Amino acid sequence: MAWLRTLCRVYRSSSSTSSWIMANRCPSTLSADMRFASFSSASTAYAGLGPTRPGVDKPRLVVLGTGWAGCRMMKGVDAGLYDIVCVSPRNHMVFTPLLASTCVGTLEFRSVAEPIGRIQPAISTAPGSYFFLASCTAVDPDEHTVQCETVTDQEGDKDSPEPWKFKLSYDKLVIAAGAEASTFGIHGVKEHAIFLREVHHAQEIRRRLLLNLMLSDVPGISEDEKKRLLHCVVIGGGPTGVEFSGELSDFIKKDVHDRYSHVKDYIHVTLIEANEILSSFDVRLRQYATKQLTKSGVHLVRGVVKDVLPEKVILNDGSEIPYGLLVWSTGVGPSPFVRSLEFPKSPGGRIGIDEWLRVPSMQDVFAIGDCSGFLESTGKPVLPALAQVAERQGKYLADLLNQIGKAGGGYANSAADIQLGDPFVYRHLGSMATVGRYKALVDLRQSKESKGLSLTGFVSWFIWRSAYLTRVISWRNRFYVAINWLTTFVFGRDISRI
Repeated sequence: MAWLRTLCRVYRSSSSTSSWIMANRCPSTLSADMRFASFSSASTAYAGLGPTRPGVDKPRLVVLGTGWAGCRMMKGVDAGLYDIVCVSPRNHMVFTPLLASTCVGTLEFRSVAEPIGRIQPAISTAPGSYFFLASCTAVDPDEHTVQCETVTDQEGDKDSPEPWKFKLSYDKLVIAAGAEASTFGIHGVKEHAIFLREVHHAQEIRRRLLLNLMLSDVPGISEDEKKRLLHCVVIGGGPTGVEFSGELSDFIKKDVHDRYSHVKDYIHVTLIEANEILSSFDVRLRQYATKQLTKSGVHLVRGVVKDVLPEKVILNDGSEIPYGLLVWSTGVGPSPFVRSLEFPKSPGGRIGIDEWLRVPSMQDVFAIGDCSGFLESTGKPVLPALAQVAERQGKYLADLLNQIGKAGGGYANSAADIQLGDPFVYRHLGSMATVGRYKALVDLRQSKESKGLSLTGFVSWFIWRSAYLTRVISWRNRFYVAINWLTTFVFGRDISRI
């Protein structure tokens, strides 16, 4: 119960007042006289971290989320100015541009996962900084508190402990909770499709793909069942869907044909998109991507999914497409947590922010990444849910918080009169996507309407790999990725089902 012991702080609640006083020690085991900081209400009492004391404690910065935005912000914030407390249901950051490569064994899963302790070492070493494996369930901006609930493995482990609820007081709160995959209310998507946003999604895709390959080789399986089992359907023609389709077609051409020769003629990939694939790219690049995917064996279908059943997808024109593996990659939308917050909202339901990434009318609350969007009153468009947007916002906010802390505004309600300087401005650096077979697209235009350099082919693929290798956060993971690529090139992909 190490996570529970970390909640034991040097405070306890007074029975006669609501103030916080110092406790003698933190108990090492659960007992009736645990000396937590205690938040009381009419019906419940929660342990947690109480308010900081100016002049005694450092201001507490609470960060919700470990995505691109939250991790880049934590990496840049000065741990000498703030105690950093991170709350997230995962203890690592996922390098999402390379996630599709892990599904087919091009990369190992740990190569794209960066532990939070390596991104911000203070969380592992500083006495007032912590990481809590939990989800935030409520925010009270008036009291400067967040309510959280620990994440457990109850679904997969009957002996897993019950979730523990606790509260945290904050001086500054950064909401970087990300977004969730959009299903557009289509029946059966959550039950039968696999998303591609987390490492466990990639693990499930890899297990399902290899299981279907092995099952299709069993004596007695009919021809139609083999075709269904080995039909991989990808919904969504954005960069993630296209890159996964390209990786999958490479896997089929280079590995399945050599190691599963009995069923090599049955496996194929279908990519379904309602409009144009890679719609944000230049028209010439879209045409090139279509040509390369078709050449590599990917069947492109234009259509809208109407219903998802256990073994087939039904389109709006009534056609039915059987599948053995269904991957859903159609964009993202606000999560239930973001929708539940009674904060100003931007178009699309994201948390509304101003030019300095603050939540208006909510003192000391900031929002960055996919969960946030500019309010209409700012005159700025809502930025796309891209890693480079989130990363740029995280860097800007880290600098802003450092500036506020140095000016003496780190504590709650103390930054109202501090000049914040230049507002956040986003400049798009371009887009990249691989389509398999050592081919990729590089679009360096700042917008769809502007002109700029665009490249295709092997040179683009080399630029794509080089750029992402340099963007991997730690040298440790850069080494892992480079070795994985070299190993795959020499020996082929690892197809062990573990």
